[in-house]
Amino acid sequence: MDIKVVTIYGSMRYEKEMMKIAEELELKKGYAVIQCIYSIDGTKYDDADAIILDKMHKKKIDISDAIYVVNIDGYIGNATKNEIEYAKSHNKEIIYHEQVK
Repeated sequence: MDIKVVTIYGSMRYEKEMMKIAEELELKKGYAVIQCIYSIDGTKYDDADAIILDKMHKKKIDISDAIYVVNIDGYIGNATKNEIEYAKSHNKEIIYHEQVK
């Protein structure tokens, strides 16, 4: 069985939905899912943390076969757009949760 590694991205406003989607992708699709970290207490990250997270997000894309974009109601934020562009520039498959209009 060839397992596809996907990193899941989307707006943190959909973090609960992303956790559920990640579960479904692993259990029903057989993907190995890499997720973003979530700020459990709502803490905002400072600029230094944002730089570290950006590097980590790119590394996650580098080791993935694809990214899975959670675009509920068509919403794709700026950070996710940047991750999509990075993935495209590295010839990664882009899978959208909802059809892109």
